[in-house]
Amino acid sequence: ILMDLLADSREVIRNDGLLLLQQLTKGNAAIQKIVAFENAFERLLDIITEEGSSDGGIVVEDCLLLLLNLLKNNSSNQNFFKEGSYIQRMKPWFEVGDDNSGWSAQKVTNLHLMLQLVRVMVSPVNSPGATASCQKSMYQCGLLQQLCTILMATGVPADILTETINTVSEVIRGSQVNQDYFASVNAPSNPPRLPAIVVLLMSMVNERQPFVLRCAVLYCFQCFLYKNQKGQGEIVATLLPSTIDANSISAGQLLCGGLFSADSLSNWCAAVALAHALQDNLTQKEQLLRVQLATSLGKPPVSLLQQCTNILSQGSKVQTRVGLLMLLCTWISNCPIAVTHFLHNQENVPFLTAQISENLGEDERLVQGLCALLLGICIYYNDNSLENYTKEKLKQLIEKRIGKENFVEKLGFITKHELYSRAAQKPQPVFPSPEQMLFDHEFTKLVKELEGVITKAVHKSSEEEKKEEEVKKTLEQHDNIVTQYKELIREQDAQIQELKEQVASLSSQNDQLQATITQQLSQIQQHKDQYNILKLKLGKENQSQSNSQGDSSQVNGLQTEELTQLREEVEELRKQHTLLQTQLSDKDALINTLVSTSLCKYVCACICMCVLELEALRSQVQSQSAEITQLKTERQELLRRAEAAPSETVPSSDSSLDASKIAQLESRLAAQTSETERLREEMKSLSESRADLQQQLASATSTVAILQTEKAKLQTEVQESKKEQDDLLMLLADQDQKIHSLKQKLKGLGETVEDEDDLDARDQTDDDDEEEEDEDED
Repeated sequence: ILMDLLADSREVIRNDGLLLLQQLTKGNAAIQKIVAFENAFERLLDIITEEGSSDGGIVVEDCLLLLLNLLKNNSSNQNFFKEGSYIQRMKPWFEVGDDNSGWSAQKVTNLHLMLQLVRVMVSPVNSPGATASCQKSMYQCGLLQQLCTILMATGVPADILTETINTVSEVIRGSQVNQDYFASVNAPSNPPRLPAIVVLLMSMVNERQPFVLRCAVLYCFQCFLYKNQKGQGEIVATLLPSTIDANSISAGQLLCGGLFSADSLSNWCAAVALAHALQDNLTQKEQLLRVQLATSLGKPPVSLLQQCTNILSQGSKVQTRVGLLMLLCTWISNCPIAVTHFLHNQENVPFLTAQISENLGEDERLVQGLCALLLGICIYYNDNSLENYTKEKLKQLIEKRIGKENFVEKLGFITKHELYSRAAQKPQPVFPSPEQMLFDHEFTKLVKELEGVITKAVHKSSEEEKKEEEVKKTLEQHDNIVTQYKELIREQDAQIQELKEQVASLSSQNDQLQATITQQLSQIQQHKDQYNILKLKLGKENQSQSNSQGDSSQVNGLQTEELTQLREEVEELRKQHTLLQTQLSDKDALINTLVSTSLCKYVCACICMCVLELEALRSQVQSQSAEITQLKTERQELLRRAEAAPSETVPSSDSSLDASKIAQLESRLAAQTSETERLREEMKSLSESRADLQQQLASATSTVAILQTEKAKLQTEVQESKKEQDDLLMLLADQDQKIHSLKQKLKGLGETVEDEDDLDARDQTDDDDEEEEDEDED
């Protein structure tokens, strides 16, 4: 009934219903759930839209207050709100125009409540999963983009701008996608288009800006860097020498400017912001050691780490020193290289011991505690690379100069401070006044983590440390063994998973085969049933036929005709079978004759002989060619000598001898040439005969293959004929059996039945009588 009041057409009743539900839902989770699941979100959002959203009146404010009651600290309703896609309906609330002057007080109140409603859905106190899901929805529907538009708009009232910054902070906190989008947002000024982060940092280090606005910017910067190593690297990179651009303003320049300005609040905010750029990021802690600062003209640059300790030693305001000490503790914790750099300056350790050992006023106790924490970090994370400041020597120094008990007492001042407890409650920095802005939420976690281990490290003796190191080594070995076993288990898990998949696949195949077998069995059973039914029908037909046989001669005649027909078919099949057998025998004989004939052997022998003769002829031709070459050489020599003869005085007998020798050589050459030509012709004819023989062999081989194929075909036909003959014989036997059974039944009924032998004898007698009659007529 109460929910029906929200849908009442009378505004007075509807408004009173809103006020009543506001009172009922305050702090009562059960009523909140009931109201939410009675479709309250839908009706309230409809009313807000009807009334003009942020431009609406007091009714919009009442609806927003009721929504806050339903959602705040109620995870069930928050999940229902998200699942119902109501976050997407919040985007139009934050659409602001270019002219933002003259906002009414009601609009400021409405928009302030709307921003609070967004923060309720992404509050850090919610479960991480629920917060991440809402952050994702707000980015996807464009709500984050709309909020960033308000953030960069001009003319927005200061309290709305502050609350918008806080809202954007929690929408992007811990969400990589949202943080990346926020890093890409630029201010609308053109030129230059500064990143939104740089514009916000300008406000944070500007002492003329309102305190709450500066706190909101610091919170936004912290949320941007929360679990965002990519963003941390981008911020630290703006401080490195290789990336500094003198023509533009960067986040790193603004942080350094705030860190060393005259305003203590700027010092503190810049130190905390820079500490968040190093939180849980060893790489950036080491990178920041490279940063060099130019302090004044004519002097060499100093490192950022050294400049921080220099400002500490100058005795500045407590707020400045606390901020620098928090930065240094965050920087060198869990970073032995940074500890070595810090201890390398010979003035740092004496300064810390002097600060801790002095009996100062109440305001300085916090600084003493932070100095003790910084010195304890130098002991705990010391890698003993500096001989003068090893762990053991630093502990001896504490025992001589400060005293272990006094050191632990000073260290305990940090957690006992009232502002420490307030900062540890929630991430957002909320302070009543600038002077009380001393502790950072993330730093309180670091103190809680290190206080106990530093106390143990200071009280431990060298022997205990050695034992602890041995235990650590043993644990590391055990961890290595455990890691190996884990890897082995992972491999075995993977193998088990593969085997499970194989088993599942085989099981599915088995199920399919079982189903197929079942189906086939059912089909077989159906065939069996059909066979039995047909058998029964055939038996009944045979019985009815035997009962209806009145004329035995007709039955015998019918059966005799069927029997004669079957005998004729069997006889025909026998003839075909005999013919096929004869053809098959002829083909086999022909094949065997061709295979065993001497033709093939003769062809092969001829081919081999031709090959041998060809080889012999080749060798003979080669030898004769060599002899011809020799003769040509001798002839050339003789011709050369004959040409040289006229110039010499040679006896006539020698010339006649040479002429006769030349004639003899020429005749031998001519004979050899003719013999060579004859051998070539003979070799050519032998080659042709060899080719003919090869062709005949190929033809014979193909003939054999064809005959083999025909033989296989005839064998197949014979097998089929045999099978048909066997079937006919079985059918004939069945018919004989049926005839015999029918005759027996007729004989049992008293009918006269003649056997086939009697019928044959009677037929023979009739034939003889006819022959005698023919002879008589003749």
